[in-house]
Amino acid sequence: MASNKKPTGKLTLVSLILMIFTSVYGFNNIPRSFYKMGYAAIPWFILSGITFFIPFAFMMAEYGAAFKNEKGGIYSWMEKSVGARFAFIGTFMWYVSYIIWMVNVSQGMWVPFSNAIFGKDTTKDWVILGLSGPKLLAVLGILWIVFVTYISTKGLDKIKKITSLGGSAVAALNIVLWIGAIAILILNKGQLAQPIEGLKSFTQSPNPKYAGNIMAGLAFIVYAIFAYGGIEAVGGLVDQTENAEKTFPKGVAISAAIISIGYSMGILLVGIFTNWTNVINQEGVHLGNAGYVVMTNLGIEFGRAIGVSDATAMAMGAGIARFVGISMFLALMGAFFTLTYAPLKQMIEGTPSELWPWKMGELKDGMPIYAMWVQAGIVVVMIALLAVGGDSMSKFFDILVAMTNVAMTLPYMFLSGAFAPFKKKTEIHKPFEVFKSYNSALFASIVVTLTVGFANFFTVLEPALSGDMKTTIWSVAGPIFFSIVAFIMYYVYEKKTESKKADKVA
Repeated sequence: MASNKKPTGKLTLVSLILMIFTSVYGFNNIPRSFYKMGYAAIPWFILSGITFFIPFAFMMAEYGAAFKNEKGGIYSWMEKSVGARFAFIGTFMWYVSYIIWMVNVSQGMWVPFSNAIFGKDTTKDWVILGLSGPKLLAVLGILWIVFVTYISTKGLDKIKKITSLGGSAVAALNIVLWIGAIAILILNKGQLAQPIEGLKSFTQSPNPKYAGNIMAGLAFIVYAIFAYGGIEAVGGLVDQTENAEKTFPKGVAISAAIISIGYSMGILLVGIFTNWTNVINQEGVHLGNAGYVVMTNLGIEFGRAIGVSDATAMAMGAGIARFVGISMFLALMGAFFTLTYAPLKQMIEGTPSELWPWKMGELKDGMPIYAMWVQAGIVVVMIALLAVGGDSMSKFFDILVAMTNVAMTLPYMFLSGAFAPFKKKTEIHKPFEVFKSYNSALFASIVVTLTVGFANFFTVLEPALSGDMKTTIWSVAGPIFFSIVAFIMYYVYEKKTESKKADKVA
């Protein structure tokens, strides 16, 4: 509705960047990447940034600016560029990955919470009302899902405050990493804990699993793509952005640059104060706690660099571990509040309401409230089954995650594949264009699609070459299964539509 008044509750450039930063940038990806590959992770992040994230981010900006009045996000983009069935299958597969994300993170986020309170992970020792271990974490996860859904249904203003807090926490965590690492470098007179031995350090991983294994390195690209993933989730916020034609593309572009540089520089900074063999390659250190190990080591090494006693240095390390815990908890909380409604909002607003049963297709105050509660119910049931199902249920969930791994990035291929047809349609008004010609758009579309495609191919192939055929089979089965579900849903919708048309004619 037209109005001369300044829109209220709209996202400004800063709040949009914070929302993108919170949804995309995962601080934990830095220490985890260092854990996996050391400095050798940097070229893969740069390669993925150049061939995937930056061109993909600009594609999202062009889509967003062109379809700023469309409330369906990525579904609307693909539907108007290629077709409805193509759009629904791609969007459905993308949405399902966030369901799995919520099931995982709703229980895993209590680890950083524990670090914030106790300075270490004590979740295995928690006992509340006779519940302990996975069952207690499941109950906490269920309560968290209900709480997040309740707050999110109250509107965008509530979410903005929480996501901004999460974005600020991640920014603060990175400031600690940058300032601490540079200070240690200066105090140690340029001495690196993880020495750089020429080009070798950037091409060969100190991790035996990756050393000399080009297949594992190529599979790491998917990990980098996961680290960059999430920017499409804010595509549905174009209609909520102030002065969308200029602000949204600018926000995406600034965020893309900051995130790409941030990941590569972050990995380099970790090596300033962390020796891979002495700190990372130790018993008890794994992907789940690599972030806390690295940042605790930052505090310890800084203490040693300024000459304090070992006891004081250890206390400084524990203090930073608590700060990491609270920062990562706030960041996950911020991401939760954005991803609880943004992907679902795009699905509901973009697709025909007849696709959805009950009141799931309805919006209330601009939010898909009924669908959000159904979504919460599905997540709660999955968490409960995982907790009470014992080993067999846990194994089932491991397989479910394996099925989702490849399906999680395939929607990026749908989006990049639809970009060339989008550029070819001259009837679509494009107020913001990075790719000025169709040929440049086609080239970018091919590069991004091939990058994601080859990365997935190597990810599927690598376990099989290591003797783990089950993971390979389920990784392939995942996309096929989700595609079939989406196809059936759309087929049923088409039959309903045809039946209604036939009834009207009769």
